[in-house]
Amino acid sequence: MGKGVGTTVESARTALSRPPSSIGIRMLGPLTVVRDNDKVDLPTSRKARALFAYLALAPRAVARSRLCEMFWDVPSDPRGELRWCLSKLRGVIDDADRKRVDASDDTIALHIDDCMVDVVELATATSQGLESLPVERLKSLFGLFAGEFLDGMAVDRSPVFTNWLIAQRRRFNACHIAVLEQLFSRFPAGSDEAYYYVEKWVELAPFDGRSHLALLDSLAQRGQVGACEQHLAAASELFASDGLDFTPVRDAWQGGQKQKATVQRSVQTLSASRVLPLITDPADRRIAKSDHASLAVMPFYLEGPTNGQRGGLTDALTHDIITRLARLRNLFVIARGSVFALAEKNIGPEEAGRALNVDYVASGSVLQRERSVTVTVELVDVRTARIVWTEVLDHSIDDTFVLLNEIGDQIVSSICNEIEMVERNRAILKAPTSLNAWEAYHRGLWHMYRFTRLENEQARQFFEMSVRLDPTFARAHAGLSFTHWQSAFQRWGDHTEQSRRAMEAASQSLLADDNNPASHWAMGRALWLRGQQDESVLELQHAVDLSPNFALGHYALSFVQSQSGDPLAAIGSSDHSRHLSPVDPLLFGMLGARAMAHVRLGQFEEAADWALRAAKRPNAHVIILAIAAHCLALAGRIDEGRNFCALIRKTLPRYRADDFLATFRFDPDATALFRLAARRIGLD
Repeated sequence: MGKGVGTTVESARTALSRPPSSIGIRMLGPLTVVRDNDKVDLPTSRKARALFAYLALAPRAVARSRLCEMFWDVPSDPRGELRWCLSKLRGVIDDADRKRVDASDDTIALHIDDCMVDVVELATATSQGLESLPVERLKSLFGLFAGEFLDGMAVDRSPVFTNWLIAQRRRFNACHIAVLEQLFSRFPAGSDEAYYYVEKWVELAPFDGRSHLALLDSLAQRGQVGACEQHLAAASELFASDGLDFTPVRDAWQGGQKQKATVQRSVQTLSASRVLPLITDPADRRIAKSDHASLAVMPFYLEGPTNGQRGGLTDALTHDIITRLARLRNLFVIARGSVFALAEKNIGPEEAGRALNVDYVASGSVLQRERSVTVTVELVDVRTARIVWTEVLDHSIDDTFVLLNEIGDQIVSSICNEIEMVERNRAILKAPTSLNAWEAYHRGLWHMYRFTRLENEQARQFFEMSVRLDPTFARAHAGLSFTHWQSAFQRWGDHTEQSRRAMEAASQSLLADDNNPASHWAMGRALWLRGQQDESVLELQHAVDLSPNFALGHYALSFVQSQSGDPLAAIGSSDHSRHLSPVDPLLFGMLGARAMAHVRLGQFEEAADWALRAAKRPNAHVIILAIAAHCLALAGRIDEGRNFCALIRKTLPRYRADDFLATFRFDPDATALFRLAARRIGLD
């Protein structure tokens, strides 16, 4: 989807806030408007109906010029035709006391917050999480699907609208599948209800391996063994006819049957000895896969006259993003060949995600002009069909390599940050005893980013759980190292012992994966605790060499260099880390490191400004407040500095300059400056 076309229904119009209305708008099936239970005659003009649908889903007002460009290729009077269409729409949707078509200024909007719109109902439920909805609500959502989105809608010579229409159809098809999957999971596999919904699921997603496994499970539970064999044969032929490999599905089914037989034998043995067995949750019917989150980046495509075409810049951008994500080594990223092969078959992102059995799919488009490029990208959670993140990025095209680098940076960092946030939030909702290694790691991150002594201890326990479950999980070892580093840095435990444990966990991380940037990041920080600055910088540099998109590596370099290394390099690393991760949980540290670098350059006003920004972060801890107090004092802002002293002493009544200086490893000149600052505000 291109700029202006990336309209979504995740808007402010929600079922919870909408007042009652006599008007209903249905788009799941042919476009239909109902008023007081009677169908409203729609304009005969296909463009007028397409315009109505587009505006109904637009989250904000749309420029007239954009609509003219979308629906009229080279007419003599596009604005006149637009006005004519709007006059027809007023007759459909306006009331005597409420004008819903708003054509003020140079933009057009439909104000239909008070109307029932089926796709808005669906999108609202999806964004809230289908897994949390009761069965009756899921059934009502299922009942909304009267056909594909805007069934029968087509507008000649309007490639931008056609592209939008195809994208929306893929989106709501994925929502339909997600609803069916949820409904199937709510009933016993052999029940009539489960069988009904899984048949619909297979019909809608014939190349989704999970749907076939679910149907086979349902047939087996109903005792229809012969039907299972027939379905395996028929599905195998179906996949082969489309050039797809059915082997993983067949292997997963046969492996599951063997496992069930083993479990059954164990149950019989344990029952005889009156021991309660631990039985795997039968509701988990997915194809066996790694615990780690998985991602497919579908090939980007060009918009404009060659709408849908790939090659050149779009393929280069896709390849660059896949490579960068793979180098971060925190996700399983599907190889370039697989996603390009699916794209050649015109399989949409959501369907491809299900075919590849991944958790997330990223996709996008490129609109190239004479001197600029607009890239639209979105990330979808395949499990819920929910858009996790979407963005429109504009860039000049003076240098293609710079373009790829800067846009690639933004896309890769945003994808990683958004997935990590979703995984953290998902893990925190699960019972601790049910977590796997990946989930325990993200539960640890959730606690770690609270930056308190108690939360840090809880994070340590979850990271330890993660490495017990998977000793080869390098990032879990790195997270464990970070908790010991925090305990040493914040003086929450014995400094020597916590430093030793930070080094030990970092070493285990390197042993698990020497090519993981997080492993070298953990080792670099552990070396800094020991006072080995040169070695620390080398490790941290190696981390960012392995993955230039590793924001925490750039931040750690800034932190170390800000105290006794190169202050200009510290500022550059701080800025780059914030460019890569502008809402990072460690943003206060990135800002604080820049402030300390400015102190060493004698730029005290700049230091105070950056330190204040750091202190305003919601999770800033006492040490960040201390940086702000000292920087303000050096800038001559004594009263503000003393205010921060008062805040610090509410938590640490005996805090002094020696405590601050012992925390860091400043060179002699910087140490003298910070002692001067402490005397000015009474911290000496």
